[in-house]
Amino acid sequence: MKRIVVLLIATCLAACAAVPSSERTGITFVHLNDTYRVGDVESGTAGGFSRVVTVVRDLQANGRDVHILHGGDFLYPSLESQLWDGLQMVDAMNFMDSIAPMHVVAGNHEFDRRGPEQLVAALKASEFDWIGDNYSFDTGDAAADALLKSAHTIESGGRTIGMFSLTLHADDGGNARSYLSIDKDYLAAAKRVIEQFEADGVDAIIGVTHLHMWQDEMIARLKRDHPSFVFVVGGHDHEPEYSPATATSAAVMKGASNARVIWTIDLEFDANGLPFIRERKVELNASVVPDADYQVLADRWREQLMQFFPFLEAHIGTAAVPLNAREEQVRTRETNWGNFITDQMLGAFGEPADLAFINSGTLRIDDTISGDITFEDIGRTFGFSSFLRYTTVTGAEFIKVMEAGFRGAPAAQGYFPQVAGFRVCVDRTLPEFDRIVSLQLPTEDGWSEIEADEDYMLVVPDFLFRGGDGYDVPKDRPASLPGSELKYLVLDAILHAQGAGQPVGKPIDPRNPRIKQLLEPKEPCWN
Repeated sequence: MKRIVVLLIATCLAACAAVPSSERTGITFVHLNDTYRVGDVESGTAGGFSRVVTVVRDLQANGRDVHILHGGDFLYPSLESQLWDGLQMVDAMNFMDSIAPMHVVAGNHEFDRRGPEQLVAALKASEFDWIGDNYSFDTGDAAADALLKSAHTIESGGRTIGMFSLTLHADDGGNARSYLSIDKDYLAAAKRVIEQFEADGVDAIIGVTHLHMWQDEMIARLKRDHPSFVFVVGGHDHEPEYSPATATSAAVMKGASNARVIWTIDLEFDANGLPFIRERKVELNASVVPDADYQVLADRWREQLMQFFPFLEAHIGTAAVPLNAREEQVRTRETNWGNFITDQMLGAFGEPADLAFINSGTLRIDDTISGDITFEDIGRTFGFSSFLRYTTVTGAEFIKVMEAGFRGAPAAQGYFPQVAGFRVCVDRTLPEFDRIVSLQLPTEDGWSEIEADEDYMLVVPDFLFRGGDGYDVPKDRPASLPGSELKYLVLDAILHAQGAGQPVGKPIDPRNPRIKQLLEPKEPCWN
């Protein structure tokens, strides 16, 4: 009965959405970013393109002309992309484009492959618009390169809306590729296109970006001299971000990864013809009915995935407690799934290491693992390779390395660390790169501060050893080549526990956390 009700509601929405565009009363933008699955997350109760389509159809049924904006990161990384190089996401986004026109900026993960072949295939398969103003393609396929649109405009209700779009340079966390050119001067690129739009007489200007929030806010201040510039929507950050519009700054909005939270933005015009917006943050939870037509597509890709991996849903272990790997949690604080994973790193090279950590961006599952642990949980946790290295650092060097994990504001960030072998106390009221007030290692009698001149064995992913996510690991002493792959260490630990009849994981001990972030400057670090 529940399934029948869902289908009836979805069918009604689809039928109501057939309002001719000529009869629609205004334009609404639906914005999402950083989406890595054809399906939804949190055991089917949150996010997903299916719920986005439901929102779009509902807006259309209310007479709105809807356009979908995507802030980048969708081809990679994911379990499915290891098979299809993102073509499953292109298929899903083509479906959305058939419901409402979709305009997409490339994120850094669109360029995960070192060669251009996969990008060319994705471009040619896309029916939605790829837009870009500070970057261009040189893949060797002129037809594919030409599919990237610059100074993009759309028409709605007799108005012209101009879109500029920007993506991250390698110096800021993007990918450097031979087939890709990126202008790092984001502000100049935005200003150039805005001035072109003004010369062409557009009615409103919006930005679609894949940048850091502070960069979006910097660009938003161009509104002071360009009053038709109304908002920026972006990606790269995986949790909702918002900066409201002012007289001198455009609004800035970002959603949550995997469409757990999206934005709807009504664009209107005042009596003087100047644009303004009404924005709404929309949580896509179980109260939003998935679209039945889209679900057919999602089920088809699921069936293909199961043909490749028929063991994917097989039980491999049991979680003693719910293991938390939701991005909102894992990118801001210690989690028990992060603890379990980093604990396996300490013994990766035989001799027990003293210290280990990963960047939370390594953990891609964006979900909670409860009860049965399956092969799929491991595959989704590790969206790309996670080969480890070991090296030696002094205590003073290690504190300097770890400072990079606590830079910036206390928002969800992929560089936030999950750690093993030590505990760290951070005062975020202090200046960046000087926030660690205590870093301790276990002793027979409890804990003691790390020794500045003592040498310690450190295990990290090769990505971090090479300077990824801003971690500057010393390179002036012997280090191993990339060796053990972390996902197989985790799998082995779970299988070993299962063979012994033991569940894995445990709650975080609030009396003895691995990471403590002080709420007050004079708060004690440790009980």
